[in-house]
Amino acid sequence: MSAGLRHRSVVPAVAGLLSGHLAATAVVAAGVGVLVANQPVVLTVLAVAGAAYLVWLGIGMLRNPAVPHAGADQPSGSWLRQALKGAGISGLNPKVFLLFLALLPQFTNPHAGWPAAGQIVALGLVHVASCAVVYTGVGAGARVVLRTRPTAARTVTRISGIAMVAIGVVLLVEQLMHR
Repeated sequence: MSAGLRHRSVVPAVAGLLSGHLAATAVVAAGVGVLVANQPVVLTVLAVAGAAYLVWLGIGMLRNPAVPHAGADQPSGSWLRQALKGAGISGLNPKVFLLFLALLPQFTNPHAGWPAAGQIVALGLVHVASCAVVYTGVGAGARVVLRTRPTAARTVTRISGIAMVAIGVVLLVEQLMHR
């Protein structure tokens, strides 16, 4: 949504988000997921980093909400910066990794004519394709619906920022309670 309001195109942000999902798919398909799942310290570090990043992004949204000005083109910003931010959001999200680790292997067939790693990649690509449609739709929809409504855009951005901070804090508390 923020990319749809702040930038000329949502493509860089969506590409970044999807690259994080592709990385999670590759990690699980390579078998690293099983190794990491057996290392609680690595999962804790990943969860804390992801939670801290969510809190940081949420605070940024609260301090500087995306508020478009009707009829004014805003600078698009660096394509690479937008993509890296998207990659950070999904790549540091421990829930994406854990979801892939928990779900993808159970939908493989050990008796299929192709290896489980290939099946995991195929399933991950289906997920990425679905996310591409949803993320692009949400970003473009935000641009169309909220771009001419600055008050609504500010409210939605602030609610999103509060949600990101809350989710990040819950993840951090969850990690501290399990230690």
